[in-house]
Amino acid sequence: MSDHFFVVTGGPGAGKTSLITELARRGFHTIPESGRAIIREEMQSGGDALPWADRMAYAERMLERDLRAYEDAQALSGLVIFDRGIPDILGYLTLCGLPLPPHVTAATRAARYNARVFLAPYWDEIFKPDTERKQTCAEAKATCAVMQETYTALGYQITELPRADIASRADFVCEQLAI
Repeated sequence: MSDHFFVVTGGPGAGKTSLITELARRGFHTIPESGRAIIREEMQSGGDALPWADRMAYAERMLERDLRAYEDAQALSGLVIFDRGIPDILGYLTLCGLPLPPHVTAATRAARYNARVFLAPYWDEIFKPDTERKQTCAEAKATCAVMQETYTALGYQITELPRADIASRADFVCEQLAI
């Protein structure tokens, strides 16, 4: 387990990436979400490893990239903040009603993060779909709930982020990490 690795999870459009960007600006090591990068790459190349096409292929691409990011982050000193973690893939598969392959479950056991996980709750005022985020409000709420259930089932402790501006959210994370 890497006690200095912290995850920010939740549903789409809940402000995770904005928070990660602010934490990076404050000097933290941050690891971007793999899902959006994969969507951009697949859309540019005409591939189908997309959440609205081949969901299992999309999950496998996320797992490959997230495992590599986890391994690469081992070389970083100090705290590392991840925009989603490997357990998010289990949550995604659960949400989609897809089988949970044993190698994905094994990856969540092998690549552990700090027990404290930050959850960005669904927030109607800031949620908006875009070309890569096509979920409805109901799907975003369901995603948040599944991520909370998934991380809790894996033994993580959820700390919900306040519905507040980005600087206040970043201040909250820093306080929680006693920085």
